[in-house]
Amino acid sequence: MIKLLCKLFVKNYQDVKDPAVRRSYGMLMSVVGIAVNLLLSSAKLVVGLLSGSISVTADALNNMSDAGTQIISLISFKISGKPADRDHPFGHARIEYVASMIVSFLVLLVGFELAKESVNKIINPSSSEFGAVTITVLCVSIAVKLWLGLAGRRVGKKIKSPVVEATAADSLSDAIATSAILASAIISRFTGFQTDAYMGVVISVIIIIAGIKILNDTKNSILGSPPDPEVIASIESITKEYDDVCGIHDMVVHNYGPGNTIASLHAEVDGSKNVYLIHDVIDNIEKRLYHELGVRATIHMDPIVVDDERVSELKELTLEAVKRIDSRLSIHDFRFVEGVTHSNLIFDVTAPFELKQSDVELADMIDASVKAINNTFSAVVTVDRQ
Repeated sequence: MIKLLCKLFVKNYQDVKDPAVRRSYGMLMSVVGIAVNLLLSSAKLVVGLLSGSISVTADALNNMSDAGTQIISLISFKISGKPADRDHPFGHARIEYVASMIVSFLVLLVGFELAKESVNKIINPSSSEFGAVTITVLCVSIAVKLWLGLAGRRVGKKIKSPVVEATAADSLSDAIATSAILASAIISRFTGFQTDAYMGVVISVIIIIAGIKILNDTKNSILGSPPDPEVIASIESITKEYDDVCGIHDMVVHNYGPGNTIASLHAEVDGSKNVYLIHDVIDNIEKRLYHELGVRATIHMDPIVVDDERVSELKELTLEAVKRIDSRLSIHDFRFVEGVTHSNLIFDVTAPFELKQSDVELADMIDASVKAINNTFSAVVTVDRQ
């Protein structure tokens, strides 16, 4: 069904890297979500009020709030498509993260309100009547919510949209919540035992957990989460295709919202080659990264000595000395400055964040390890965290 809608309403639907296509996908999912949730909310509200069931009525209000979150999603996609301006030089794509956070707050609000009402009904019990119509509406709701959630999750991953994935997660939690209400309705209908209020508490917990998860994922995106490993691997693959690039390091990737990635990295090149020819190679790499990956990259050239056997040997010995401290360490930008009384081995070392030693402690340990090679050597180390 979603595939058919995408083919009908999303122009060039296969080109998901195109910001306009991506925006069309997001807006389509938002419109579908609004329509579905309004219909479900209306049906549940009617049967909930007629049956006197607090859980069904609460689920109706939950669907109503879902329609509201889909409206927020729709607005965010409209805003995210605005071009960069003087006040927002990196565009407006990060508005999706803000929208996801608003969605999480609304989900949490619904969860807490439902919990309050359910506890109140436990304290002041009243009977609920679940008829065939109520059970039918709940069954249809579960099926539709599962479809909406799974379709939304698939589209969200396809276009890498946090707000679509957030609303999809909300739909899947709704399907679980409605399943719990259905179980309560069946138990009440055939046993007469009233579990409505207790099921309302269970549902509220499910909704609150879903809201916390959405909030946590969004918080990580806003604070700055690690870049997509696939993006890193693609940047490395394209850059290393060029024979003039001996190695790369100090890669930094910034995400200013879906479809807006900025990167910088250092490329090691043969210092003896013509600087103009090497610069032309670097320009070509930057252009390829943008056209093939949509990544705006700035590449710094690091000239290194590649044909000096003494320097190459010392680099290997230094790498071995560094890895004796921790196998996860690596070095780059290696230089050797020979002196009369002592010689400096100057290099950067890349260390994982998980390493317990501070940068100063690590540098001292490396210096001691290098002196074990030759006590006239001194390590001048710059520590980079991965």
